[in-house]
Amino acid sequence: MADEITITLPDGATRQLPAGATGTDLAAAIGPKLAKAALVVAVDGQLADLSAPLPDGATVAVVTADSDAGREVLRHSTSHVLAQAVTALFPGARYAIGPAIEHGFYYDFELPGGQTFSDADLEAIDAKMREIVAADQPFVRGVATMAEGLELFADQPYKREIIEKVDASEVAGDGTVSTYRNTDAFVDLCLGPHVPSTSRLGHFKLMKVAGAYWRGNEKGPMLQRIYGTAWESKKALDAHLHMLEEAEKRDHRRLGVELDLFSFPEEIGSGLAVFHPKGGIVRRLMEDYSRARHEAADYEFVYSPHITRANLFETSGHLDWYADGMYPPMELDGGTDYYLKPMNCPFHILIFRSRQRSYRELPLRLFEFGTVYRYEKSGVVHGLTRGRGFTQDDAHIFTTKEQMVEELQGLLVFVLDLLRDYGLDDFYLELSTKPETKAVGTDEEWAEATEALRSVAEAMELDLVLDEGGGAFYGPKISVQARDAIGRTWQMSTIQVDFQLPQRFELEYVGRDGGRHRPIMIHRALFGSIERFFAVLVEHYAGAFPAWLAPVQVRVLPVRDDHEPYAADVVRRLRDAGFRADSVRADEPLGGRIRKAKLEKLPYVLVVGDDDMAAGTAGVNPRGGDVERGVTIDAFVERLAADVAAHR
Repeated sequence: MADEITITLPDGATRQLPAGATGTDLAAAIGPKLAKAALVVAVDGQLADLSAPLPDGATVAVVTADSDAGREVLRHSTSHVLAQAVTALFPGARYAIGPAIEHGFYYDFELPGGQTFSDADLEAIDAKMREIVAADQPFVRGVATMAEGLELFADQPYKREIIEKVDASEVAGDGTVSTYRNTDAFVDLCLGPHVPSTSRLGHFKLMKVAGAYWRGNEKGPMLQRIYGTAWESKKALDAHLHMLEEAEKRDHRRLGVELDLFSFPEEIGSGLAVFHPKGGIVRRLMEDYSRARHEAADYEFVYSPHITRANLFETSGHLDWYADGMYPPMELDGGTDYYLKPMNCPFHILIFRSRQRSYRELPLRLFEFGTVYRYEKSGVVHGLTRGRGFTQDDAHIFTTKEQMVEELQGLLVFVLDLLRDYGLDDFYLELSTKPETKAVGTDEEWAEATEALRSVAEAMELDLVLDEGGGAFYGPKISVQARDAIGRTWQMSTIQVDFQLPQRFELEYVGRDGGRHRPIMIHRALFGSIERFFAVLVEHYAGAFPAWLAPVQVRVLPVRDDHEPYAADVVRRLRDAGFRADSVRADEPLGGRIRKAKLEKLPYVLVVGDDDMAAGTAGVNPRGGDVERGVTIDAFVERLAADVAAHR
């Protein structure tokens, strides 16, 4: 019937609705509970306001606040309320952009007269936002011509710039601009969609103010960015805030200082760390164990220099696609440009190409702890997790096309098993596909490489998430995403299938048939970088490393100074057994020395006194456990050996 439309639901069921029916009508037709919970609808996969008429024949899903898509809409809508509150409290404020981000939102502002936001201002803004929420103001979409939009935002230069540049993220793309009003006093430039009204919001918290360059351009205006978090319920908000409290306690930058692991001297420069002796022990243990596992898996170790002539990266394509992430060149040898290397793969390619290769050598697995240098803007440098100089545990595997899938299968199993040995065991996988504008190679090559990765990932029986357009310029990749002890997700290992660089460097091997063939190249970073993985482990364990990784595994404390010779003998026996042990003299009360050892998060503290000297025992204080008296040193050595072995 012409006065009806047919809507298909996600489960395949259909609904007949009057022509002109909206998402609100569809939710009500399904049930009152869903009608109350609905935020927006997904129409053929595209989010739309509940008030928008539904097209006949569309597949429509009702989106609620407890979904990822629903939370993104909640956060985006809350950012609009933030902008409305700021412009009400600070007449003349200019507002720029305010997107939803992971776990929250932000909005960028320029205040008149060079004013800056204070903590008291954030409290006032929060209160104003709650007034707006309580007022139940509807989000009303409007459409204007470009000229009308420029007039509407005559006193908002950042909005005018967006319109003038026809920014695809904020402009409809058909010669019009999309706007949303809450009241006549406030209008924003936005494609939407948004929640039906402000009353659907309210579970939010403003977090901090930071500086942000307009459009990330260091030569552009510096704006003030207010960050916030928003959730579908008080319970979800409280859980997130608790997680942030835990994250702050675990912050590797703070623990790095407290535990004397590493530092960032100003004399060296931003994003460049030095590891102290204790941090050096942990790092060496991480590397040594990884090295041993790689040797057992038939990897061959190689080394490459830190700089190279520019033509290497011209051939690889990195100067075409990655120059913004590289340090400026150094002019040497009478005008030749040299670059600090941002990655290791071209060097490994040259090792493969150094002589004729046979199919009998494949797969050839080359591995290097290779230090690389990448220029990161100062605003994104973050401790060890985002640095300017770091060491990748980089492997490049050269294989035949016939071996490719089997090699990928073994590689992914190897990666997951090794990460588990370091204490991470909650994973999902992410498949990143061909970038739309930043890629080389044919569609057929990309499809074959992507399908190989997809088939291997699906066989792991882990959740697989699609990252459209997130691949490197030369090939798709699988990223192993690991959740830490407080539920945060970290990108760990990456595996990339590359048909392109072997072509660009004209790599060949002699096949079984005597002919020359092109190998496939697989890029693999297991930790990503040693420094970043070190930071992840610090935060995962909250600095309390398992016994096999702890820089000091055992501290022996004599009760009095006359017990010190026995304590020294216990330390010697532990060291002879291969453990990292030390002692602290009885120059201060025992209780204070025990507290210091606990602050250092040592796995074991042994206390020795008169009875222990007589019996060859010690009192054992295990981290997080009860004190045990009269444990023989031999028994403790066996126990510690078992503890170390159990975690690797």
